[in-house]
Amino acid sequence: MHHHLQYYGYFKAQKGNLPNSAAHQRVWKTSPRYELNGSFGEKQDLISDTLEKETFLWPTCLSSTGHAQVDAVNRDSLMLSSPLLRSRQLLYDELDEVNPRLREPRELFSFFSSRGPLQAPRWPIECEVIKENIHHIEWVPPQPEYFYQPTGDEKVPEIVGEDQGTVVYQLDSVPTEGAYFTSSRIGGKRGIIKELAVTLQGPEDNTLLFESRFESGNLQKAVRVGIYEYELTLRTDLYTDKHTQWFYFRVQNTRKDVTYRFTIVNLLKPKSLYAVGMKPLMYSQLDAITYNVGWRREGHEIKYYKNNMDDGQQPLYCLTWTVQFPHDQDTCFFAHFYPYTYTDLQCYLLSVANNPIQSQFCKLRALCRSLAGNTVYLLTITNPSRTPQEAAAKKAVVLSARVHPGESNGSWIMRGFLDFILSNSPDAQLLRDIFVFKVIPMLNPDGVIVGNYRCSLAGRDLNRHYKTVLKDSFPCIWYTKNMIKRLLEEREVLLYCDFHGHSRKNNIFLYGCNSNSRRHWLHERVFPLMLSKNAPDKFCFDSCNFKVQKCKEGTGRVVMWRMGILNSYTMESTFGGSTLGSKRDTHFTVEDLKSLGYHVCDTILDFCDPDQTKYTQCLQELKELLQQEIHKKFNNFGQDMDLDGNWSDIPLSDIESSTSGSDSSLSDGLPIHLLSIADELNQKMILKKPKKKRLQTRKQRNEQYQKNYLMRELKLTENSTPGRARFASTLQKQPTFLKNPENSSASIIRNETPRLNETQLSGRDKDSSLDQPLTSLVLPKNKEIIQVLHLPHLYIHMPTVNFSSFPSLFVFLCVFNLVLTETISQLA
Repeated sequence: MHHHLQYYGYFKAQKGNLPNSAAHQRVWKTSPRYELNGSFGEKQDLISDTLEKETFLWPTCLSSTGHAQVDAVNRDSLMLSSPLLRSRQLLYDELDEVNPRLREPRELFSFFSSRGPLQAPRWPIECEVIKENIHHIEWVPPQPEYFYQPTGDEKVPEIVGEDQGTVVYQLDSVPTEGAYFTSSRIGGKRGIIKELAVTLQGPEDNTLLFESRFESGNLQKAVRVGIYEYELTLRTDLYTDKHTQWFYFRVQNTRKDVTYRFTIVNLLKPKSLYAVGMKPLMYSQLDAITYNVGWRREGHEIKYYKNNMDDGQQPLYCLTWTVQFPHDQDTCFFAHFYPYTYTDLQCYLLSVANNPIQSQFCKLRALCRSLAGNTVYLLTITNPSRTPQEAAAKKAVVLSARVHPGESNGSWIMRGFLDFILSNSPDAQLLRDIFVFKVIPMLNPDGVIVGNYRCSLAGRDLNRHYKTVLKDSFPCIWYTKNMIKRLLEEREVLLYCDFHGHSRKNNIFLYGCNSNSRRHWLHERVFPLMLSKNAPDKFCFDSCNFKVQKCKEGTGRVVMWRMGILNSYTMESTFGGSTLGSKRDTHFTVEDLKSLGYHVCDTILDFCDPDQTKYTQCLQELKELLQQEIHKKFNNFGQDMDLDGNWSDIPLSDIESSTSGSDSSLSDGLPIHLLSIADELNQKMILKKPKKKRLQTRKQRNEQYQKNYLMRELKLTENSTPGRARFASTLQKQPTFLKNPENSSASIIRNETPRLNETQLSGRDKDSSLDQPLTSLVLPKNKEIIQVLHLPHLYIHMPTVNFSSFPSLFVFLCVFNLVLTETISQLA
């Protein structure tokens, strides 16, 4: 508390003069808040004072106004030593006059500091994490990396497993089935980190040493099935039994000029880009140190095929490839795509915060904390406005990435966008002048840290839960949607785009939402078409799809569209490469993806150009393309159609096919930790539900229903009819039916004609008669029509009934039916 008092100018004592200050420090050091802001390493490396750490970064993240405020504070540094206590919350100018503006408030969450370590990632307490800091250099291959060309002679290894092989690496700290996330800490699991790799028997032992217990790593098990052959098992997303696609692991003790074979045995997708030429990525640490060479595509005899081991559950698929390492005793890494970790993001944001120019128009804030307590960062990028009217007139653009943690290509596109929009380019300055950019560079930091492919620590796909109300289970999504909702109340949002990766299609493309408005018909397709013209060798407009499927209602794209953002997109960038133009049949590099971030900015300028020539041309081109597509569809069905008339009335959803994205039902539903609670509640409800005594015969069930129905009508009549007393007395005159239901005629209920003769009617009362013969009556339950003989001379004595006491004809007929049934039964 003394830091807060000092900050606002109400406390002058030194920290050492505080009573029991040491005790306070001990409390801080053992608190989760303290661990959250510590460094990655030993206990003594952690920052002991969270508030002091916050003050380190505070000046670096301020705008130009904020820097002026800091300078004013420095000039007035003697204020604390003055006998006169003055608030530091107000700003003072050169003449010591109070400025009506308040100082910018401190952050609710502390950030990393330029004078201290980064915020260390927080891991689930089940995960073991090695202490080594994994870092890779950025490098662009000087020559294009072409797709692998299958020969048809690729070997298909038979999977043998542990029975005939030797386990050389296996994680034993993975959560068991049915477990769910409970807590996290820096460094993950407590205790000594075990050595999972086998112990080498000597310098001649050529066994590879595997490791994946680092940030974004994913490898569950490695089995040696030959001298240079290994079967690899990937870890599923934490707290699930699904989503094995992303891999990233390390191997050591390599041998040069020897052909190794690696086979991943538990992939889940039946189709993959590996089947059409995509190669895995490899990184040599010696090459990086010696030749400054980074990640590169490697692999031969690449084959993607179905696993021959059927465990009776979902089918599995295998990826096999061969490779030769460039050096002896090297440390190499393999990955599904170029890794981009949470620490990489923090290093980049730290450089932005410490840049005196960029920090003037880029405000770094904490949107929220993830389930594990990692910060979800929000960047607001815009140039300061000269007037409030100018600030209010700015439109907004919202961009996000890494909601699916294994799709690291989204982070590289985001990196390219940030590099350009934060630059001093005239186009970047113009964009900052006319737009407010809200950027969330990593929506799912927990999944990125632990090496998940699709889910968060709730065990669910966050991109299926944008409609959620469970703030505590899906905080990243809830706060993102809430932020955009508030933004829409302030200003128009021109564009929303969420960056993703795609594992089954090459090139880059967009998914959008067809507009239901005739005024904006086809307008949602203009931006993708412009982007395809600005990046013709990377972006494929023909792969774009704008159909809104029911199973995608919970995605960010659809939810933001329904909130009123017309141009709402999901950008899908391939894990492979391009099939277009000059980059045909080559893999994408990091620079290719970063360049697309620049093309997004360029396309926004074209899209909002006051000269609407480009916009109008693209709209006309879209209409022509749509006409051609409709012609093609009808020709495929063998039909001719004149499209000169109302061809635009044809629903666009009927023309497009469904998107080829993943099945959303795989990761939909309640978060994992709530499933067990829901099952327990369901069991309790079943146990508490009283069992009704079942009636034995159909006759008893019918009579019971008639009784219940009549009593309900009686209650309704008593509550609504003034003459309810007369109605009740009328019903009380029929005690035989209510007290002795066994005496009622079964033949009437079974729709049979009762048998009557003249002798049975000899005692009739001639003063009462049925003026009209009854031919049919309706029972309340089964609506069966009861046929009664036409008896022109039948006279039955009935009690006097006041018909005005009945609320409706239907109630009267029911009562009359019961009375007649009882009377006929007595006569029979």
